[in-house]
Amino acid sequence: MNQPRDQRIRARAVQARAASRQLASSAAEARDQALRAAAAILLERSEAVIQANAEDCAQAEGLSPAARARLKVDSAKLAEMARGLEAVASLPDPLGRVRLRRLLDDGLELTQVTCPLGVLAVIFESRPDALLQIGSLAIKSGNAALLKGGREALNTNQLLAEVLHQGLAAAGLPEAAVQLLDGREDVDALLAMDDLVDLVIPRGSTALVRHIQAHTRIPVLGHAEGICHIYLDPSADAAKAVRIVRDAKVQYPSACNAVETLLVHRDARTVLGLVAEDLRAHGVELRGCPRARAALPWMAAATEADWDTEYGEPILAVRIVDSLDEAVAHIHAHGSGHTEAIVAEDPQAAARFLAEVDASGVYHNASTRFADGYRYGFGAEVGISTGRLHARGPVGLDGLLSTKYLLRGDGHRVSDYAGDGARPFLHRDL
Repeated sequence: MNQPRDQRIRARAVQARAASRQLASSAAEARDQALRAAAAILLERSEAVIQANAEDCAQAEGLSPAARARLKVDSAKLAEMARGLEAVASLPDPLGRVRLRRLLDDGLELTQVTCPLGVLAVIFESRPDALLQIGSLAIKSGNAALLKGGREALNTNQLLAEVLHQGLAAAGLPEAAVQLLDGREDVDALLAMDDLVDLVIPRGSTALVRHIQAHTRIPVLGHAEGICHIYLDPSADAAKAVRIVRDAKVQYPSACNAVETLLVHRDARTVLGLVAEDLRAHGVELRGCPRARAALPWMAAATEADWDTEYGEPILAVRIVDSLDEAVAHIHAHGSGHTEAIVAEDPQAAARFLAEVDASGVYHNASTRFADGYRYGFGAEVGISTGRLHARGPVGLDGLLSTKYLLRGDGHRVSDYAGDGARPFLHRDL
């Protein structure tokens, strides 16, 4: 007789909780061994993974070109995924790091150390490589992960989850630390289990993130949109601008850190012309404001909706502004708090932009595509957070940690420090 769905999901969450406690107290060497074993197994099973992915791609219907690009796994992507597992394994152990050490009194020492959050529920769409990124960071940080990938990647995700299970087993760690959920209904059931799940991380569309936020009391970490801007200052170097904007738009248009709007100072129209011609040569559709179209009539006309659109495709909105102030105001009105960049040789303009723009990443003379946990040296990321609490920007190991206080005494009592003749605290940092 089949268990009711809620009971079945609760049983799996209970297993995940138990596994998270085993991982939290495991040796760093065991967690690293699990990831290195998974990397080797992934390469050994590469043909099976690529075949499973080919079946997923063949069956996927109605996907946008951006989503289809995220779904596909070829030999190069698979090798990159294996390197990502190795990279996370090579990072220092994040657990048990001392954040504070304070002598409260003779023989009474307080220490604050890092520890895992516990059980993560992660929902992601279209990207099988996200499963390995999230799973590897969870294992390294001592957290269990309940994962729900898009149904379009079902066959690929099942094989990748098996790879992690085999890696965990090879290191003597519980396979229940990483589990795949079966469907949207499983996620909805899990969202009600705030006694067993510590953090929900949605990676996907705005609709997905808002659905998760509206249907759970569990803390949610994530970003709804990636509307990123690049501002060309009058002092922008033309060659740098061409390279940076091309990379930010063309290198991987479907990424959440791809640029979607180009803001151009009115005195940088010459640079705009060079950038625009380069983008057109690379197949990018430009949609300009009236002033941009007056400078380059071949552009399509932008509408108000374009300033609030994450295209995920080779399309770029272009607006000419009168000042840095106007550029910053546009970013704050239309940006999603993801990643913003300025191209400028004027150090004062660059300093103002870095200080005044409110986003999880603010760059000077660099492509927005650098907003990524791997490129930041985190090994991988579980996602990018545009909120201000707990973690912001690409979330690596540090974003999956909490802390606890350890107090070591020798028969100490609070009553000795209260009332007449109270003993004073030392409160001396060690």
